[in-house]
Amino acid sequence: MRDLLEEAYAAMRHNRRRTALTMLGMAWGIATVVMLLAYGNGFGQACENIFANFGTKLVIVVPGTTGMQAGGQKAGVPVRFTLDDVETLTTNLPQIAHITPSVDKQTIVQYETRAFTWTVTGNDPNVVEVRSLKVAQGHFYNMEDQIERARVAVIGSEAKEKLFSGRNALGERIRLDGLSFEVVGVLSPKMQEGNDDINRVVYVPFTTMADLKDTRYLDSIWFNYQTPEYERLEQAVRTILAVPHRFNQGDHQAVRVFNLMTQVHQFEIITMGLKILMGFIGTLTLGIGGVGLMNIMLVSVTQRTREIGVQKALGATRRYILTQFLAEALTITFMGGLLGVILAYAVSLSIGRLTLYSAFAKNGQAGDIRLIIAPATLIVATLILSMVGLVSGMIPAVRASRLDPIEALRYE
Repeated sequence: MRDLLEEAYAAMRHNRRRTALTMLGMAWGIATVVMLLAYGNGFGQACENIFANFGTKLVIVVPGTTGMQAGGQKAGVPVRFTLDDVETLTTNLPQIAHITPSVDKQTIVQYETRAFTWTVTGNDPNVVEVRSLKVAQGHFYNMEDQIERARVAVIGSEAKEKLFSGRNALGERIRLDGLSFEVVGVLSPKMQEGNDDINRVVYVPFTTMADLKDTRYLDSIWFNYQTPEYERLEQAVRTILAVPHRFNQGDHQAVRVFNLMTQVHQFEIITMGLKILMGFIGTLTLGIGGVGLMNIMLVSVTQRTREIGVQKALGATRRYILTQFLAEALTITFMGGLLGVILAYAVSLSIGRLTLYSAFAKNGQAGDIRLIIAPATLIVATLILSMVGLVSGMIPAVRASRLDPIEALRYE
């Protein structure tokens, strides 16, 4: 093996310019493969970050109106959720990790002379985990505030800027429909599309929300879960709620269930398709480099025909000749591959972030694409490189090994 590598190195050194150009073609091909696969990885990570902004394993249950007759009731009966439904779901769905009732109201939010109409929502303290909220300043209200019906509020980042103009908001008092609330926390900015008011929402304890609106009937129920079998949750929720509310469990209009993992799974399929497409395009590009390698090796076989004849006359076997030329082709391939990987890393680091979600969403930088060269990407690229190198090197090597020694010695 050592002799083969030495002979391959000697042949490459003898034709330095040709070897360098061939390596450059292979390097460009493998760099293209790695960068395209890295783009696919970056797109997938951007989608994950976008959904993580809202909470991936998140289910929102919203009451509707019955669309089918059931239990002696005609269609068109409104379904109304109460706290009993929250308890029913908690008891019968062990997959639930955190759950909260939700009651919302468009409320006049005032601080000194500034007044805005924003959404005020009443939730249990564990809404932090359910809706993936992050507190930038202060703290979120706790169960003690919930029990005492404390008039405390946690405001969104944009609400804080509009009300306080950069001043400290903690400990200040704002008025919600004329009632005074103390600001105890400010949330970190979340990705926000268009005029979405997600960063202007004001959170108050569910019990305190009764001072602003009748909380007997809930606007929605939110929960997150810890199970990979998310497809069954939607029907499970309807089956559980169908009995107390006397509607048909197949009636999708009675209770609307939004499971964010459904969209996540759809984007995972799109991402996988994109990765396969990128890998295919990269393989075609690398294949062009492989064709160049094969042509160069065929030229090398032609130029070294007499040398091959001498080797065979001295007893070299067909296997030895085949291995010799294949080793030369693979050496060029993998040296070019190493150069290509270095080039891909250099390009990915220099490009940085490619605008995607931030083009139409505030605070959407986490949803932009970064070229991510994962270990799996290098493994796939190496396999593709090995396949192209073997195919490109095998044809000239087989041709060299099959040369007739007498004809080879006569070759001018």
